[in-house]
This record gives sequence, structure tokens and C-alpha cells, in this order.
Amino acid sequence: MSILVICEKNIAARRIAQILSDGRSKQSRIGRVPVYEFEADGKHWDVIGLRGHIMNLDFPKEYNQWTRIDPAKLVRVEPYKKVEAEDILDALGRLAKESDEVVIATDFDREGELIGVEGLEAVKHFKSEFSSVKRARFSALTPYEVKTAFDNLAEVDYNLVKAAESRQIIDLVWGASLTRFISLASGQLGKEFLSAGRVQSPALALVVDREKEINAFVSTPYWEIDATLQAASEFKASHAEDRFTDEGRAHEAYERARKAKAAKITAVEKKENRELPPTPFNTTSFIQAVSYLNIGAAEAMSIAETLYTNGFISYPRTDNTVYPPSLNLRAIVEKLAADSDFASEARDVLDNGRYAPTKGKLSTTDHPPIHPADVPAKGHLKGKDAKIYELVVRRFLATLAKDAVSETVKVELEISGEPFCSRGYRLLESNWRAIYPYMKVVENELPELFAGQEADVTEVGKKKKMTRPPARYSQGSLITEMEKLGLGTKSTRHEIVNKLYQRKYIDGTSPQPTKTGFAVTEALENYAPKITRPEMTATLEADMDEIANGKKELGEVVEESRQMLEVTFGELKKNRDGIGSALKDALSEQNVVGTCPVCGSTMQIMRSRKGKRFVGCTGYPKCSRAYPLPQNGGVVSEGRACDACGAPIVKIISKGRSPWEICINMDCPKRKEEKKEEGKQNPESE
Repeated sequence: MSILVICEKNIAARRIAQILSDGRSKQSRIGRVPVYEFEADGKHWDVIGLRGHIMNLDFPKEYNQWTRIDPAKLVRVEPYKKVEAEDILDALGRLAKESDEVVIATDFDREGELIGVEGLEAVKHFKSEFSSVKRARFSALTPYEVKTAFDNLAEVDYNLVKAAESRQIIDLVWGASLTRFISLASGQLGKEFLSAGRVQSPALALVVDREKEINAFVSTPYWEIDATLQAASEFKASHAEDRFTDEGRAHEAYERARKAKAAKITAVEKKENRELPPTPFNTTSFIQAVSYLNIGAAEAMSIAETLYTNGFISYPRTDNTVYPPSLNLRAIVEKLAADSDFASEARDVLDNGRYAPTKGKLSTTDHPPIHPADVPAKGHLKGKDAKIYELVVRRFLATLAKDAVSETVKVELEISGEPFCSRGYRLLESNWRAIYPYMKVVENELPELFAGQEADVTEVGKKKKMTRPPARYSQGSLITEMEKLGLGTKSTRHEIVNKLYQRKYIDGTSPQPTKTGFAVTEALENYAPKITRPEMTATLEADMDEIANGKKELGEVVEESRQMLEVTFGELKKNRDGIGSALKDALSEQNVVGTCPVCGSTMQIMRSRKGKRFVGCTGYPKCSRAYPLPQNGGVVSEGRACDACGAPIVKIISKGRSPWEICINMDCPKRKEEKKEEGKQNPESE
């Protein structure tokens, strides 16, 4: 009897084989593809990892000529599945011929179910019948979870597969047709093509609309009055009106208070509070929390997935915020207490923890909240991997720790008849806050005060301030807003945000739209607003959930999406010229990087006949000043000139590294000096 186990990736296949064989599996290869073999229970096991999707949807070749095919025609074209990994397909075929049973052991979600079934379809191409085809479902790659899953094999969930397939079809049709339309309308083809999509465009619109709010915000003045007082010790108080919008009234109150020598305490209210620990991590709250670590959403999810496949944390793609009864929380804490960098905190939870863990509002049956699954060897995790593992561990322990206890004090005072207020806060028992230090609090301890007491007034100050516009989204808060509006899924939202960065539609740690991002959104909002609003996308997301629940069919949802898109194309075609002009103007403006230091004309990003990009003077041929550019990564103008040579300074944004600024003049004396100093410090780099 021979069993073939199909996993999502090679790293997962290796780990699963090691667990099922109790460390006895051996690696062989079919071509370049690793296969893990072992004997157990009188059966031969072959475990193989895919590379995610080994098949992808695409349009037939005749529809891949952008300039010859009307983008609207793509709406009704049936895509086909194209094999992306011939070597893995060949390996699956050879293993299938010798196998009697198949077990799909990919990640347990819609995408994982589809990836597993793609592998199953591949093996059935070589062998049509197996005595058994089963599904192993687990939430962590730990010995207990994996062995339990293989002892309790389930059926493949074809409703999940259909839901994932519907997303593939809908996203391909929407993305390809809309992307081609706006790229052709703007004349922006090749590497610099523009893109749009049913989730991408509404997500970008959120960032653009927030920027419009910020730009339209009219700042207005207000005044605050504060007093410094002395009783047993010094403390501060603020006028009870908080913000004065009337300068005359503010001046009157200030003049009355500043002449006073003493303040009368009229009331003291002291209260003890119990502060609940945070709720367990789901994907969205995890992405929000990584902002404490200054790690982007896409990078954080990539690290979390690596930690999962190495067995250190549970599956990071989950909506659940309630630990299921089947999860042995105490066993996890005991493992952390026995031998980890968090042993002290874990022992504290064991000795003084809550009677029941905290829980959020979302409870699902697919995966538990994100939690630690195993303890890595000391020093095994480094850098950001270690930081994210620590975040997960501390959040998990915090959900099991005792409530923090704090004391708040509200003191009401009168200074020359003007009402003032002072507020104090101090922690009496840190408890979970000591374990989870990311949610910082500022303590303000007041002296012991009582009603009827007087305090000396040592200083009264009046400050003029200006109202501030709403803050930009962080990556975490943007993803939270997408979740509220039904845009994307737990598995795709961070990828959408990352795509907006890659397409140079947004920039900055707190997403800010570029001129191209503005132009694409405004063109669509003006001429086909439904594309940028969340309602249509949210409807399709809900329909895909219905497919997963067995309440709708793939065909009817795909047809509904095509009808929506046909209506949209009716609007787009009527306004093609307006859309194209708006995009061309914005792209031309975005390509401006500064002023020519020779003639004062505008300098723009241009391309040579060979397709190489450079910065050239628009005063050509009278002025031929030009500078080379890095050929990869985004280029964003910083609106500044180099103080040494006068050439523009730009920011280069490349995948996998932090943005950096450069003067584009290779002969800049300052740049040469910096390179020289760098060579002295790092002689091996020369």
C-alpha cells in the first residue's frame, strides 16, 4: 500500500514527513523536485510539496495582444488553466502511478483547498482512480496537530474549491480588462502599464479620499489654558472648557486665572478600574499590531507564514478571535514556561492567570486565533522573525493574564471663578500590561488631594494651537477599514496594499497616494464611479462566501460579476478620451523630478530608444543635461535640489529594501565624497 501526500510547499512537506515518520523520512528527488519517503504502519509514504498554485488561470494566447483586442471582449472570454510548474507536474505523475491513496495536506482555507485539488487533478491525469482521496486539516505544523489530522482524515471541501475558483475567474476578468482599458487609454504600456481591479481600485480610493480630506481641511485656531499648581507636590490642571474657539473668551479666562494666588479644590473623584487584556489575534488585529514594530503588512504576513511552516506559530490567516475548547491552552503555556525567553511571563500566567481567556466578537470553525505552537531553540530566530514571534507569544500570554488594575483621579478646581480640571492615572497592578508592553500608557500621579483644600497657583499659561486634519491611514488601519467594507479577505488584503505600493500608486509608511494614484482614482471616480466604491466588490465577496457555504453556484456568481462589468464598460467606453487625457496629464506631472541646474527648465523621467530610463531636460535640444537612473524600483521626486550640485534629489523604492534618497548626478562632489567615506569604512565593498 502506497500513500501520496500533497503539501502546499516543500518546507511544509519536509516538516510533515518528519512528523509522520518520527524523524525517519529520507529525501530523494524526481528531477529537481524533492520527495520525502518513509515506511510506517506497513505502508509506503511519499510526501511532496507544490509551489503554491501549479496551475494559473489565463486567457487563450490570441487574447493576449493588448493593442489588437478590445478590453471589453475579455469579459466574456472563458479562461483556461495553464500549468506553471512542469517539473512538479512530472513528479506528481510518476508518484501517482505507484500510489493507492492520496492525502491533500495543503493549508486549510479556500486557497489551500484549491491548491490541493489542482495537485489532485494533476495526479488524476496520470491515474484516474485511487482507493481513497482524503483531506488532512490542521492549524499548526506541530506533531500533535499533524498526527491528529492524519488520524482523522476528512473529505475534500469542493464548495471551498469553487469559492476560490470563482475568485480567480472574477479577479482575472476584472483585473485584466480594466487594466488594459486604462493602460490603452493613457498610452501607458510595457513595463509602466497602469492597473485596476475590483478590490485594488476601491482600496486605492480609500487612500485618495482620505488625502482629499486632508488637503481640503481648513485649520482653525483654538486656545488652551493650563495651570501649574502646588500642594504636597506639583501638578497640572487644564481649563474645563478644554478648547476655546473664541479668543476673547480665552483671554478673559486667562487674565482672571493668572492673577490668582490660590485654587480651591471643589471635588475629588477617585476610581479603581479593571483593564481587560487584549483579545486573541486574528489576521487583521495581528497586522494592526505589527505597526508597533514598524514592519509593513505584507512583510509581516510573509514572516508569519514562515514561522507557521516551521511549526512555531499557528496558521496566520484566520478571522477567529475566540480560542476553541479543543485548543489546550495550558499545554502551550507550560511549554513556554519550561524553556523559552518568556518563561517568567508564562509561569506568572500559570500561577496567576485568568479563569478564562479573553475573546473577541468573531468566532469561526476553520482556524483558531494566531498563537504560539512551539518554542524555537535559543537564538534560532533573529531580527524581524524574532520580533514577530515575540509579539505573537506576548499577545497569547496577555489574553490569559489577569486584568490590569489602575486608579484614575478627577480633581475639579476653581481659580478666580474659572473651572479647571486635573486628571491622574496610575497602574496599581500591571499584570497583562507587563507581559504585553506594546500598548503603552502614560502614568500621571497626583498628590493626595481633598475637597475644600487649597493649592498654590504657581503659573498659568495660554497656548494658541491649530486644529489638525485627519491622520493618514496606517497599513494596519487601512486593512481594518477594508475589512469593515467587505473589500478582499483575510488572505488577500495585505497583498492588495502591497500591490498598490508596487504599482507606485501609494508611497510612504503611512500610505499616501502618488500623482498616478490620484489620477487613476479620479479618472475612474469621474467616469465610472462604481469601480472605486466598495459596494459592488462587497456584494461579490458575500456571494463567494455563499458558494463556500453551498448556497450559491460558481456559475451564477461569475455571471453576475460579468454583467456588473459589462455595465461598467458601457460607462468607460463613453468617456475613454476624458479618462485618457486625465491620466496622461497626471503621468506627465508625476515624471517631473525637479529643475535643470543648467537652464532652469523642467527635468523629467524619460526613456531612451533602448528602453533605458533616465532624467532629461525638457529644454532639449537647447539644453542636453541628462542623468542616469537605477533601472529597477520606483522613482519619486523629493521636491528638493542637492545643495552641492543643484541636481534633483529623488527617492528610490525597491522591493525588499527600505527606500533611499540619492542625488541623481553621478559626478556630484558630495556624492563622490560620501562614496569615498563609505569605502573607507567598508574596504571589502571596493
